[in-house]
Amino acid sequence: MQIGFIGGGNMAAALVGGLLARGTTAGSIRVVEPLAAQREALHERFGVAVFERAGPDALGGADLVVIAVKPQQMREAVTPLGPLVRDALVVSVAAGIRAQDLSRWLGGHRRIVRAMPNTPALIGMGVTGLAALPGTSAADRGTAERVLGAVGPTVWVDDESMLDAVTAVSGSGPAYVFLFMEAMQEAALALGLDARQARDLTLNTFAGAAQLALRSDESPATLRERVTSKGGTTAAALAVMEAGGLRALLARAIEAARVRSVEMGEEFGRS
Repeated sequence: MQIGFIGGGNMAAALVGGLLARGTTAGSIRVVEPLAAQREALHERFGVAVFERAGPDALGGADLVVIAVKPQQMREAVTPLGPLVRDALVVSVAAGIRAQDLSRWLGGHRRIVRAMPNTPALIGMGVTGLAALPGTSAADRGTAERVLGAVGPTVWVDDESMLDAVTAVSGSGPAYVFLFMEAMQEAALALGLDARQARDLTLNTFAGAAQLALRSDESPATLRERVTSKGGTTAAALAVMEAGGLRALLARAIEAARVRSVEMGEEFGRS
């Protein structure tokens, strides 16, 4: 399978690295990236062919084209691509760009899958939400899943509008976790631990708890209950969080992210 990338930033680099690690050959990957320094870095790191502009030499014969440019640059980047991707599956990893708008900019191309990865994909530990335009074949869906699966698990949604919820939960989710980490480290410092102790205790607690939850068949609620002894230290801390409305606050925050994702789709699709 021949794979072309439009954009050679961090997410494209993560996907290229993940694909190579899973057996895709460097000779089957081509990347279009306007910045010379980025092109040089991609070629040196991965050995893939890089091009300054999209054209038959870069995208000719591509079975799959991954659009990995910033949402603000999407229309300008993809409008000239229609004839070049006529026979290819197109996968977009740009937040907020609706598949119907992408199809319109590509001259009516319909073999489109939208993907919403998150930043842990940069270390091969992301999770990606996927949605396909109606009529996209099962084979195309499988191809998109294999490519995005190179940087972590994938989750399909039947309705593209649900990618706004995916964006709010997992796309933006790492920032919520980092904020909680930040707050825990600050609290640890206030209790007298030094910066290294605060960092190591906090980050390893998150890493261990996440792995425990992933490897367990039990729900997070059950796992929480197992470490909460009645009248103990954990119960005292959780009582403060519940009294402060942590659950409701988080729900409002995630809803705000979902609403903003909807707004972005409307803004980018007006042209």
